[in-house]
Parts: sequence; structure tokens; C-alpha cells
Amino acid sequence: MGLALVFGILAVAPAAAQDAAKGKLVFLECQACHAVAPGGPALVGPDLEGVYGRKAASLPGYDYSAALKSSGLVWNAANLDRWLTDPSQVVPGTKMAFTGIASPALRADVIAYLASVK
Repeated sequence: MGLALVFGILAVAPAAAQDAAKGKLVFLECQACHAVAPGGPALVGPDLEGVYGRKAASLPGYDYSAALKSSGLVWNAANLDRWLTDPSQVVPGTKMAFTGIASPALRADVIAYLASVK
């Protein structure tokens, strides 16, 4: 492994941490409806701790819409990006009343944050 590759890997690590930190700040707006804590409560929306990689509508104790239950989605980066852009476009009939995040950079930051909270 060359030094350029090693330095390239090291340069990526702080950027990912920085994105998650920015995403946590953006997520403050989401906390009106979503908790992010181990075993956190369902508020207007479900707890999002550990959401990254989880099957949509699979957290016990939250009353998901039939549309989301039958969506077959898994919350990976691509699906979260689409969802955070416009949830009702991804799953027509969802209960989530959210118009989306227009900025791709801010969506990426929120996704990095959600991936970090396990």
C-alpha cells in the first residue's frame, strides 16, 4: 500500500466525522418528531437510533402506515437520501408529513449522522 493511499484513507476519516457532526446539527430540526436514543420513545415519528441498515417499519411499538410496512425498504444511504428528499414520493401514503431536505450536502450529513448512531 503506497503512502498516497494511506494518506488518502486518513484524509477521509475526519471528513466523515465532520459530516456526522454537521448532520447532528441539521437533525436538531427532526427531534421535534424523532428521538435518537437507545430504546428512545416513539414521538410523532419512531425512534431513529439504529435506523441505518434497519428494515423500514420494523421497530416494535410504533404504528407505521400500511404503505411503509409494505414498502420493502431497508434504510441504507441510497434509500435514506431518496426519503429525505421527498418521503411521499418514495412511499405514497406514508404518514410522514415532511417536505424534504433540498440540499444534497445536508442530506448526506444527516445520513452520516444516522449511520453513526447505533
